Amino acid sequence: MNISKVEMHPFAMGVGFTDTELIVTLVDGRTISVPLAWFDTLSKATSTQREDFEILGDGEGIHWPQLDEDLSVKGLLIGAHV
Repeated sequence: MNISKVEMHPFAMGVGFTDTELIVTLVDGRTISVPLAWFDTLSKATSTQREDFEILGDGEGIHWPQLDEDLSVKGLLIGAHV
């Protein structure tokens, strides 16, 4: 069995949404899914505003310019929310 190495410093490579969740795909193959309700700005945003995001640096974070919202991948993994 070949077990791939889990990244010690997780990086995002994609972002998506359902009606109730923020979904972040990591470069090591994992997917993070968190309740959209954790993030007031994102939960109240239009789908067009949510889809306008930038992956920061090597994937350490995500920025939504229209919303002035930033989230770190590390924060999502540890369950940090506002």
